[in-house]
Amino acid sequence: MYFTSALTLATLAATAYSHGLITSPTPRDVGPAGTEACGPVVMAIIESDKTSHVEGLPEASEQDSAYNPAECNLWLCKGLQYEDNVDNVMEYSRGETVHMDVYIRIPHLGTANVSIVDTASNSIVGEPLISWDHYADDALGMNQPESQTSFDFVIPEDLEDQCAEAGACVLQWYWYGDAAQQTYESCVDFTVPAMEKKVRSRHFRN
Repeated sequence: MYFTSALTLATLAATAYSHGLITSPTPRDVGPAGTEACGPVVMAIIESDKTSHVEGLPEASEQDSAYNPAECNLWLCKGLQYEDNVDNVMEYSRGETVHMDVYIRIPHLGTANVSIVDTASNSIVGEPLISWDHYADDALGMNQPESQTSFDFVIPEDLEDQCAEAGACVLQWYWYGDAAQQTYESCVDFTVPAMEKKVRSRHFRN
């Protein structure tokens, strides 16, 4: 009874403040691994509205004894797990141009970027691939600049081998609404093959 009430209230709260996500390439989604790591309350909130902001999830997780903070980092792709998304891993090459589409349901003026994130440390690899200092202006309503919802960026030529293994890295779209004080994250799993090792030849004299 308590679980059902907590789930209902949390879901309603999240739905009231819902805003955006990646639509292409296919982003991380909910699944059984996410439910096991984060608990059914958090996953139900995300499932009910996949554009929901991050700040509502930690509070909801407190209502769920199944939430495992060691396995579910709500500030990394909202806790969504690689194991549920193994069929959606993209493979890119260094220097490749990548196109991304984003859906903004409710705009809130703020800043945004797309970055490569190391999932083990939840840290950005290098510099953001693309960024905006003035993003999702409320005053424009749904008439947002196309350059903020459909855009290209380039995989760095100097990216090392940390993204060679699936699940090690994500492309993370990150948007923070300043006035709303809300964070939106959406992630795409990808790999970039390891660089070929150059073998130096040795010449021996008799």
